[in-house]
Amino acid sequence: MSNDAVKHDYHIINPSPWPLLGSLFSVVMFIGLVIWMKGLFGIEKTPVVFGIGLLGVLYVMWGWWADVIKESRAGDHTPVVQIGLRYGMIMFIASEVMFFVAWFWVFFEMALFHEHRAGVASAIEEVRTAWASTGSTDPNGWMPAGVEAVSAWQLPLLNTLLLLLSGTTVTWAHHALQEGDRNGAKWGLFLTVVLGAIFTSVQAFEYYHILHHHLFFNEEAANAGLYGSAFFMATGFHGFHVLIGTIFLLICLIRLMRGGFTPQKHFGFEAAAWYWHFVDVVWLFLFAFIYVIFGA
Repeated sequence: MSNDAVKHDYHIINPSPWPLLGSLFSVVMFIGLVIWMKGLFGIEKTPVVFGIGLLGVLYVMWGWWADVIKESRAGDHTPVVQIGLRYGMIMFIASEVMFFVAWFWVFFEMALFHEHRAGVASAIEEVRTAWASTGSTDPNGWMPAGVEAVSAWQLPLLNTLLLLLSGTTVTWAHHALQEGDRNGAKWGLFLTVVLGAIFTSVQAFEYYHILHHHLFFNEEAANAGLYGSAFFMATGFHGFHVLIGTIFLLICLIRLMRGGFTPQKHFGFEAAAWYWHFVDVVWLFLFAFIYVIFGA
């Protein structure tokens, strides 16, 4: 080692194309999404531009994370760097928490202050009359007229049990890896991935049921579009996070089966487990408030 060598615990990465490419492909993807939904710049509705951007983003993710893994294997992830990685994941999850806070805020505002939203006494009376016609004994019920709520004790309850069980299996996998039980870690991760896939399938069926039977969007609920939009945005984005978490854990499973991770060094899997527990907790709030308390 020369006397001019840098002597510190930080890893200075080599110039990387991934931040620039990631930004460019993200712009292409979201412009493509607008083109797909509405058309833009004289281009008819088509998913082609969105698909190109999405493939580019996936390519950047693959290449960037592969470089991070190479850095780890090369010994560049010193204890100080590992702390930085953990702080980065914690702040990412915190930003995701605030994202869901926005949707909960919208839902609470609708549910708790619906009379103020109505603005006029005639509209308030119309809401109460519509609610009374359903046979409810609550004259101040908030559910918009024409909307048929999804029962919390059928598919949503099943999905709650699936996610709670998956939280157990991913914890089992984590502890097994820490103890050097690679076989147990593989089985725990495999079961978690399967449970995540089942959750996504059940939610897709639930959405099909809602749309097929016009529970939210129909002639009687013509003025209740905000309820359906808030419901789908909150539960849909959570479903998207479940899908991302499932892919995250699947990659960890593939790495584990190919000999990756050790009891001392496995932050990639640990970050995936943190993310999965975050997904579990958000769902418990969704189930409690959107399906049970404000969905009845």
